[in-house]
Amino acid sequence: MVEMTNKSEAVPGENERFEELGRGCYAYSADGCSNTGVVIGEKGVLIVDAQATPALAEKVLQKVRELTDKPVKQVVLTHFHADNTLGALAFEAGEIISSDLTKRMMEIRGVEEIRLARQRDAALFADLPGNTGVSMPSMTIASSMTIDLGGLDVRLMHLGRAHTMGDLVVWVPQSGVIFAGDLVQKAAVPYCGDAHFADWPRALDRITAFRPTALMPGRGKSAIGPQAVATAVETTRDFVVTLRDAAAACVEQSLGLKDTFQAVRDALAGRFGSKVDFEFHLPISVARAYDEALGLDQPQVWTRERIADLYDALAGASAASDTGADQPAEDAVETDAPSKDAAAEAPLEAADAKASDLVSDSDFAASLALGSEEEREADRDDMELSAEDIVEEDKPSDTDETASSDKASANKVLEDAR
Repeated sequence: MVEMTNKSEAVPGENERFEELGRGCYAYSADGCSNTGVVIGEKGVLIVDAQATPALAEKVLQKVRELTDKPVKQVVLTHFHADNTLGALAFEAGEIISSDLTKRMMEIRGVEEIRLARQRDAALFADLPGNTGVSMPSMTIASSMTIDLGGLDVRLMHLGRAHTMGDLVVWVPQSGVIFAGDLVQKAAVPYCGDAHFADWPRALDRITAFRPTALMPGRGKSAIGPQAVATAVETTRDFVVTLRDAAAACVEQSLGLKDTFQAVRDALAGRFGSKVDFEFHLPISVARAYDEALGLDQPQVWTRERIADLYDALAGASAASDTGADQPAEDAVETDAPSKDAAAEAPLEAADAKASDLVSDSDFAASLALGSEEEREADRDDMELSAEDIVEEDKPSDTDETASSDKASANKVLEDAR
């Protein structure tokens, strides 16, 4: 069954959990919602990801106020998606921080992202005011930044393209805790509609190299303990690589999108079919993997019109006919980005052309695509990834031999699915 809208029976915000992950580090999770991280230092509070609506953000703030009355100094947005960002202003933070690339994605795609989020997950965004605009950051970073929160150093790092082009992770070395955003999932499947499949496994390697003792994933309960962290990371890797390789094998055999979707679904269903959001996210995730296998490095902008076309292609017009069910007519969106009508009417090719200059290739340094080589080198030095912070294991480098192995693996995945 192909799900165009979220049919989950979970009520967003119910069954709240507030888990302690390590010294000064907490994770808020609830049914149907993205997770929010909380770091409490002597000087104040840092929030990681801001929930989908101000009302949901207030629920997090209530939990924080049970522990401390210190002010919220920073809200860090790990990426641009609406379910992680639209509650940001409710925290009344001194700074809202993202990567440079996330800000640019918001400028290009933010308005359409809100429109699409309201349509696809109406329950989650039910209490979002109609005039809510894009939650733009007040401060951005190119690759890394360290924040002294008072007794705890908090390191914000862009480890490469993965779930989106501009993902940040938040690492608290004294506590051994990493907040991974949607780059890692545990009980849910990753959403891959804006993904970079070729790069995502390398970003996971970099997370593993820190050897965290606790990890907050994008949704659901956190992974506590080294083995639980390793399992969450490897489960995410397994999903991403299987999806990527199965789609690539289908493209190599000149299969169309509908046949590719069915083959990839068969390849994933046995291991991941019972996870949260499997059916909901899969069509868009497969479409992105199909595009990347065809050579489209930059994800296309997801619009309501493109979603309808996708579901027409996968399941016939009847599946797309529910597009407007139970939705407000046209929600006003206030933002400095292009207007709603302009975003809907502008050719996707133009938006993709504008976005394509953000990243020139999949190399980690080039993925930053900002500043001179000297500036990027300084940024990397600022990470201060000492032996105490990060332990690299011996791994084979990316070579033609690896590429050949990946190709053989892709073919085997498809054969197993069939």
